[in-house]
Amino acid sequence: MNIKKVGNVILAVKDIDKSIVFYHELIGLPIKHQRRSWVDLGTTGGLLSLHPASLTAEHIGSSIDNGITIGFLVGDVKSSVDELRGKGVTIHREIVERDAGKNAVVLDPDGYLVSLFEPIFKDKNEQTGGYHGFTPA
Repeated sequence: MNIKKVGNVILAVKDIDKSIVFYHELIGLPIKHQRRSWVDLGTTGGLLSLHPASLTAEHIGSSIDNGITIGFLVGDVKSSVDELRGKGVTIHREIVERDAGKNAVVLDPDGYLVSLFEPIFKDKNEQTGGYHGFTPA
């Protein structure tokens, strides 16, 4: 096997229109491709893909211990949380600061955890090569 990179993270969502509003309009991810039953969000690297969840299968996967957390790097976690709170988004966990940076967790319309991470660079010229955040403890 010769995996090159993550292609996409796929979320089964109860209401694709509400999820598009959350990830596109509130979070700000651009829509790359859209069909009625599938939406790819992002521009380069791994995409976040949404598709309708089964109407009969149990919806699981939104717990810290055994579920899915989507992590986004942000420039200022406090302003991000304030903006989302003002738009009615549920804040699951307020900002926590650790050595690596500041992190808060919000909920998407399906109850999936969305981590907002503001890294702290000791060297101001340092840049991140990916998500170096942390999930809630």
